[in-house]
Amino acid sequence: MPLQIQKSSWSTTELEDLRDLARTFCQKELAPNQERWAAEKKVDRELWTKAGEVGLLALSIPEEYGGGGGTFAHEAVLYEEQARSGDSAWGVTVHNGIVAHYILEYANEEQKKAWLPKFASGEMVGAVAMTEPGTGSDLQNIKTRAVRDGDHYVINGAKTFITNGFHADLVVVAVKTDPEAGAQGVSLIAVETDTPGFSRGRVLDKIGLKGQDTAELNFDDVRVPVANLLGDKEGLGFIQLMQQLPQERLIIAVTAVAGMEAAIDQTIAYTKDRQAFGRPIYNFQNTKFKLAEAATEAAVSRAYLDQCIERHLRKELDVQGAAMAKLWTTERVNKVVDDCLQLFGGYGYMTEYPIARAWADIRISRIFGGTSEIMKEIISRTL
Repeated sequence: MPLQIQKSSWSTTELEDLRDLARTFCQKELAPNQERWAAEKKVDRELWTKAGEVGLLALSIPEEYGGGGGTFAHEAVLYEEQARSGDSAWGVTVHNGIVAHYILEYANEEQKKAWLPKFASGEMVGAVAMTEPGTGSDLQNIKTRAVRDGDHYVINGAKTFITNGFHADLVVVAVKTDPEAGAQGVSLIAVETDTPGFSRGRVLDKIGLKGQDTAELNFDDVRVPVANLLGDKEGLGFIQLMQQLPQERLIIAVTAVAGMEAAIDQTIAYTKDRQAFGRPIYNFQNTKFKLAEAATEAAVSRAYLDQCIERHLRKELDVQGAAMAKLWTTERVNKVVDDCLQLFGGYGYMTEYPIARAWADIRISRIFGGTSEIMKEIISRTL
């Protein structure tokens, strides 16, 4: 009997129909390809157009720009089903939930009409480039420069840890337009990757997320039109990043909770089937107590996540609430998946078991989107 998950308070019949579609797609197109994608360090490019054909891209982008016309709830359903399928390779959360919304909120009308329909069809894959080799969470001290030259910006610099970096056709790049102005000198510029001077470095070899095309990007005198600046003036990049980070952190919380629930399901099934000392492993008190703890952690995390999603749908989720959601759920999922792996014994350490891959994949959740330590710093400022 699988883990009993309370239906989310924000769910609707329409969303459950979408869930059926997303589950079918993830089980058919994602789950069978995990080992191959891990070996190749990237998904198939065709996956993006397949997702576009069935309507799973740009779900929360208005229909006038080719999107699904939905809300964050539609995105959350897709991300949950992706996590439950065991996939960690497809960078749809970045494409749908992050990059598309930078374009929607800050690009001019001409750029929205040029780019967003291609995001919806899968013709264009999006990435966001903030982190640099020498700069992690300290975004106001990035070194990548954009210098105005007539009707163009000339961009020079390097970025790293970029999800969708290998396949990306459009990258939202955090640059310094005024290196002396600190946070006020940061701007966001959209760069099409067929622009001369843009190049991709390595697809990085990671502990987990093996199938995700996390890459290095290089900008060598990349000339882009001034119209590609996101916002109506320079220096708004840091504010724009702060405005969008709550949704990014909520996305991470969504995948953390779904991943927690999936790991518990797998472990219940395994411990009821696996025998030791003449009885199922589940029948030992330690197993039952560990799974009882894990189920409670998941239920409490789900309750707060649902509250945050409701607040976000009402446009009421603040920076503190999103930071709390990310901190709590990512710390919990790391503990729960580790405890679940322990119950698999030696088989839990074998990569052919989904629990082993989940254990490696989930570790990054305490780092990306702002580390747990940064989340605590953000929360403490409001106390």
